[in-house]
Amino acid sequence: MSELTWVEISESSLKNNIRQLRTIIGRNTLLCPCVKANAYGHGLVPTAKTFIDAGADWLSVNAVYEAQALRDAGITAPVYILGYVPLDSIAPAVDLNCRLVVYNMETLKAISAAAKKNGAAAKVHLKVETGTNRQGIPATDLNEFAAVANTLDNIVLEGLATHFANIEDTTDHSYAEHQLDRFQQAAAALKSAGLEIPLLHCANSAATILFQKTLFHMVRPGIACYGMWPSRETRDAYAREIKNGFKLSPALTWKTKIAQIKPVPAGGCIGYGCTFRTERPTTLAIIPVGYYDGYDRSLRRGHVLIRGRRAPVLGRICMNIIMADITDIPGAALEDEVVLIGSAGREAVTAEDLAAWAGTINYEITTRINERIPRIPVE
Repeated sequence: MSELTWVEISESSLKNNIRQLRTIIGRNTLLCPCVKANAYGHGLVPTAKTFIDAGADWLSVNAVYEAQALRDAGITAPVYILGYVPLDSIAPAVDLNCRLVVYNMETLKAISAAAKKNGAAAKVHLKVETGTNRQGIPATDLNEFAAVANTLDNIVLEGLATHFANIEDTTDHSYAEHQLDRFQQAAAALKSAGLEIPLLHCANSAATILFQKTLFHMVRPGIACYGMWPSRETRDAYAREIKNGFKLSPALTWKTKIAQIKPVPAGGCIGYGCTFRTERPTTLAIIPVGYYDGYDRSLRRGHVLIRGRRAPVLGRICMNIIMADITDIPGAALEDEVVLIGSAGREAVTAEDLAAWAGTINYEITTRINERIPRIPVE
């Protein structure tokens, strides 16, 4: 392969994850995988197509340009835009027949005007604030907001949504229970006012896996679709409380090649700032990946895999280069394959490993892999 670095995406793993989620939610709940942020780094269009082929019903994105890419690729499934759509981008979003999340009156009126111009109805989803304090309509204003929406031309109130603040990174789900109660109260208040919303949805990956009562009419899983657990706490809670055979399959492998092999004497400095000094004669592999590519500069330790063995990363991460110790890997040669995320032989380096080394989360590790790097579908 001529590329310096590339990402392999296992289509069979992606399909397995969608099918595993389907076994949890059943056939009567819509499955809406999140494919924003370049499908969590996995490649927007090919991943979206794989999800649809595997039985996903809808797709969710963050922005209009992502919805446009899906439509340009011939994807006709419902597309739900999670993020804020600027007022001057609402007409294109309506033209693409997207579902829009609404929490501003200005947005609602702009959708109505755009839909009226098209002579078609636009389906909107109200986002109610239940305790995350990001997007959302205050619960005290929801009924009035919905009543106005119901009077506007070419607007269909299709969904009511919220988002959990503290369901992934904890084993204490009392705050999530509080949010769920507030969400159900909001839906009940709308129903009492004569506004029964057809689609209720609030479940992310953790909620979908752990709490059957959050499934409602649709779920919006993200990280689990790609074979990664939302957190160690979610995985532990599942192992302790559920144990129904659910199994995730990581789909992403990130690879590169050795660009140079060089000897460094004992006492030699490696990389910027001379932050690492060798204690023995060392053989280095120069590897053409760095923080521009998404290999985070905050990584202060870590390993890559070469010939099925671990090679410690030495010194600071450069913009386009890292250095690894291959002294104990006999036979390593120029342009040998280097696994940055994935497995080789009996060894593996996971997105969770890199996240732990960088002090972040697996979501950030995969989503920050530069979009210019080819995503190659494999079985």
